[in-house]
Amino acid sequence: MFENRINLKSGAEIALMREAGRLNAQTLEAVKAEIRPGVTTGELNEVAESFQRAHGVYSPFKNYDPGNGVPFPGSICTSINEQMVHGIPGNRKLKEGDIISVDCGTVYEGFVGDSAFTVGVGEISAESQRLIDVTKEALEIATSLMVPGNHSGDIGSAIEAHVESHGFFSTHTYTGHGVGREMHESPQLTNYGVPGQGFLLREGMTIAIEPMVLIGTRRTKTLGDQWTVVSVNRKLTAHQENTIAVTKDGPLVLTSL
Repeated sequence: MFENRINLKSGAEIALMREAGRLNAQTLEAVKAEIRPGVTTGELNEVAESFQRAHGVYSPFKNYDPGNGVPFPGSICTSINEQMVHGIPGNRKLKEGDIISVDCGTVYEGFVGDSAFTVGVGEISAESQRLIDVTKEALEIATSLMVPGNHSGDIGSAIEAHVESHGFFSTHTYTGHGVGREMHESPQLTNYGVPGQGFLLREGMTIAIEPMVLIGTRRTKTLGDQWTVVSVNRKLTAHQENTIAVTKDGPLVLTSL
């Protein structure tokens, strides 16, 4: 069965993942501090790589090949405006009013921390801010439900219900996922679902929850670079992510500062 392939983590392993997550959060904070008009996404990538080198860790994103024949060239994903996820860092300069999602992973002692944020560049529109806020709120709601005995459908349905209550759309194509010694482990956790259905949450699971929220559509397509995922209507998107451990004492956010 699908659940039998899930790798439950021991307390010692969760402690190592907590350190990987802390370092990942610090990497993202270093990047966030440099986000402003005129900065290129490639420069943000160098900030992340420099921080990780200085701390003896690295990103599992760099040279990751999911089978599309195009290894990912960056250590972070930098997705701007209509780019939902997997934007490749490069020469593009940020502009006043943009919003940018930054996704990063960190490997520490063989374990992965994985998280992401979306922020505005300079002054942004009220709609942009509401999109970001709703995406953050969806992550917070989902995190609160990460307790033994709940089902994945409880999580996904809560994400989608919150997103849709604000007039936005939750992706049905891209998902959260298990995290551990690998960046992507079983199980997948969708951003939609039916309460009481799906896999059962058990103590020791470590799962990245990542609401991805769109304006006007849930449909996406992948650009010719084989990585960058955009909304088909080219309207704004947002992405928030944390890695959560399911414990007997409640949800433990592994990727917090």
